[in-house]
Amino acid sequence: MKVTTQSVNFTADGKLLDFAQKRLDKLDLFYDRVIQAEVFLKLVNSSAKENKAAEIKLHVPKDTFIVKKQCKSFEEAIDSACSSLERKLVKKKSKPKVQTGLKFL
Repeated sequence: MKVTTQSVNFTADGKLLDFAQKRLDKLDLFYDRVIQAEVFLKLVNSSAKENKAAEIKLHVPKDTFIVKKQCKSFEEAIDSACSSLERKLVKKKSKPKVQTGLKFL
């Protein structure tokens, strides 16, 4: 899966980018048709301790999932967002596929 990461208002180090890549690669276990993931890491201007936000946009055939999480650390936000995406992918995989154009005799 192709993962692109953008950091807003700060410069992300290699460890954080590697963590995001490894955590998103685990999503292939739940749904093997993931095309691309876009990760946006942002520092939110607030006085609260939870000022680190992660937004993940996951592209699958015929669908796009967007999850936003805000936590105390970027790792925690990425992990929380990926957990939400896992649930969404399992739900998508379990839905029956609708076939059109079938004719019954």
